[in-house]
Amino acid sequence: MGRVEGKIILLTGGAMGLGEAAAKRLIAEGARVIITDHNVEAGQKTALALGENAEFLEQDVTAPGRWTEIIAEVEQRHGRLDVLVNNAAVTVYGSIADVSYEDFKRCFTVDVDSIFLGCKSALPLMSKTGGSIINFSSAAAISATADLVAYNAAKAAIPMMTKSIALHCAREKNGVRVNAVLPGAILTPNVQSVADASSDPDALLQQFALAQPVGHMGEPDDIAHLVVYLASDESKFATGASFAVDGGLSI
Repeated sequence: MGRVEGKIILLTGGAMGLGEAAAKRLIAEGARVIITDHNVEAGQKTALALGENAEFLEQDVTAPGRWTEIIAEVEQRHGRLDVLVNNAAVTVYGSIADVSYEDFKRCFTVDVDSIFLGCKSALPLMSKTGGSIINFSSAAAISATADLVAYNAAKAAIPMMTKSIALHCAREKNGVRVNAVLPGAILTPNVQSVADASSDPDALLQQFALAQPVGHMGEPDDIAHLVVYLASDESKFATGASFAVDGGLSI
């Protein structure tokens, strides 16, 4: 217990799924977590359930001005920011033949641009004390699928951007380390909703499960435990790395 005791953590896309699981683990280990999400109702409900060490702020992660406001509010309330978790993302399905240019751009805007904006906005404050930035990518950055052309491309951009930002921070000697998390298929509400919208939900979930060499999907806590490690001082020598937790999918 207490692995991130007293740390101030900003986590995007925290209303549900992997973000909610990570926030819960971080709070259990002593952090104060500000979760953001565009879904106000779900975000407020999650923050309330997480208890007194959770806060909620509405955020469109693709809006540069809102990033400026969020970081300013964190500084005003807490005086510092120790950890930024860039988790918010969308999944756009379809092959090169099916996906529109507008949806392709939307995938990049939400999944890649938001991380650029988050890192750029948070670094001036984080550089004052040092800390950890955790960027969510996906095993889809390594393992391609014909029907995920936009998502594959967007998620593949994140580990390389993470490396560049990590090298910048190392050169500046600002004490900020930057790493990427690459989850495999995790049974989250989003995955369940995709299955429920299909003609055969059980068959689709089984297909997701069998894609992993271990033969089953992961659980949100499988990723949350890694986030705690990267947020904690235990990972002080890790920067620019990509951590795949995917049941062997990317092998």
